[in-house]
Amino acid sequence: MIDTMSDFAKRLNEAAEAMTGAKTATLPFDPFAIAKAQSEWAMGLASRPTDLLEVQMEAAAQWGEFWKRTLSGEAGEAPRDRRFRSAEWQDDGYYRGLRDAYLLASEQLQSVVEMGGGEESTKSMMHFLLDQYLNAVSPANFAATNPDVVAKTKETGGANLVRGFANLVEDVASGKGIVQRRTDPTAFEKGKTIAATPGEVVFQNELFQLIQYTPATDKVAAEPLLYVPPLVNRFYMIDLDPSQSFVKWLVEEGRTVFVISWVNPGDEHKDKGVGDYVLDGIVTAASEVKKRTGEAPDLFSFCLGGTLVAIALAYLAAEGRSDEVNSATLIGSLVDFADMRDWSAFVHEGHLDALDDHLEAQGYIDSLELQRLFAAMRANDLIWSSVINHYLLDRDAPPSDLLYWFEDGARIPAAFLKSYNRDLLLDNKLAEPAGFEVGGVTIDLAKIEIPMMVIALKDDHVSAWEAVYRGARDMGAEFILGGSGHNAGVINPPSRNKHGFWTGGKTMPEDADAWLAKAKRHEGSWWPTWTQWLDKHGDGRQVAARKIKDGIEPAPGSYAMMP
Repeated sequence: MIDTMSDFAKRLNEAAEAMTGAKTATLPFDPFAIAKAQSEWAMGLASRPTDLLEVQMEAAAQWGEFWKRTLSGEAGEAPRDRRFRSAEWQDDGYYRGLRDAYLLASEQLQSVVEMGGGEESTKSMMHFLLDQYLNAVSPANFAATNPDVVAKTKETGGANLVRGFANLVEDVASGKGIVQRRTDPTAFEKGKTIAATPGEVVFQNELFQLIQYTPATDKVAAEPLLYVPPLVNRFYMIDLDPSQSFVKWLVEEGRTVFVISWVNPGDEHKDKGVGDYVLDGIVTAASEVKKRTGEAPDLFSFCLGGTLVAIALAYLAAEGRSDEVNSATLIGSLVDFADMRDWSAFVHEGHLDALDDHLEAQGYIDSLELQRLFAAMRANDLIWSSVINHYLLDRDAPPSDLLYWFEDGARIPAAFLKSYNRDLLLDNKLAEPAGFEVGGVTIDLAKIEIPMMVIALKDDHVSAWEAVYRGARDMGAEFILGGSGHNAGVINPPSRNKHGFWTGGKTMPEDADAWLAKAKRHEGSWWPTWTQWLDKHGDGRQVAARKIKDGIEPAPGSYAMMP
């Protein structure tokens, strides 16, 4: 215990030094916009006294039923909530009562939010704020009301709480804020244990490096693949641990695979906008792949990368250059931003004005700021689970290649984010014919001519699958719905036989739920079904494997290693 206390004192001193040296910076959001949303919501609620009284009467009845059930010892069915997985939450009356009271109060408060006034963005902000509060006050987050923590504290004589608080102090001292140890940062090494599929950088400019992967078969499909990642994180989400690397699987399936690895921008990239990433990024990369292989590539893309691919395809169509791409696949990507769910809370003039000022002062949005926002949108998984494990139970962070990728974020240039936020998110210009412009060319997604596949993920918290479906329908693309969430649903090797997926043919009704009701569910991964679709839209030729003869440096390349 003495060693524990000495270690704690050392970390506390380091934290104090770090906090003393902290600097005041501009905020990437507008606190007054938050206050205004709360005021508008409260005024709307106050204007409906009769409805509010009915809600209160119903709530009283629900609490009466709760106490009747609790005092009788009736267990009921356990909720599907990962925060309450331990058996004690269901079998012990004390913990079960805490859990059920919390869940009932949460449900009632969420219903009250729907009654308030203001625009849709106001309600989205109120839901977001309430979610943050409810997530924080969960009984699972407190030492005295979490059965696992209580048991651990008895076992260690409280040493877990002392060491856990020392962990908290150390994280504060890092200057990055709390909850930084979602995974073990020492468990992976780029190019060796992660992003380890053999390949070479074969082209680069100031925005990206182009990686070509070493063939694993004697013959390959004639059409090469070109992957376009989002800007937020590194490319290698599709090249994680070798056992679940999408890149490795594709290479072993006889595909020539190229990947764009975006630069981590600095001050010198401040003025690089959406058009630069489309023209000097995607269009340039596709041209380079065609030049190297003699074949137009099949593009596949993820999240924001897919949005940029759609813009690039419309640009090529407008310029009469559609033949430079053979087909395109968009995974978890939005092209119509009318339905952004919880994210609409941040698409507000006040927040965007504050972000513009922040970007102007900084030149880019920092990766840590982006990670904090994404973490807040999935607070139970990405914040509070770490609080419990790292600060209350004093458990070492487990190795996770997906979380390692998530935490290895990249910056986004000021000009890009300003245009993206206002033109695409706020004004939804991609949904309008000729509403957006790149390089002096108007962008109309309806003009895209090449075959397209759109893949959504059913539990996606970033790009709601119904919104992705609507974009696919509007563009006349074929559609697959994968299981799981925004990231995990993509990394789904067939060998693991997980998640499942749905297909529904070419008939796409206006309502997404109507499509799902008639769709056919398949077990396992959507990867093989997608490559079958690629074969269907290729010419069926096999060519000699394309060996790399002029590589600049080994994959994953220096851009992926940038700080």
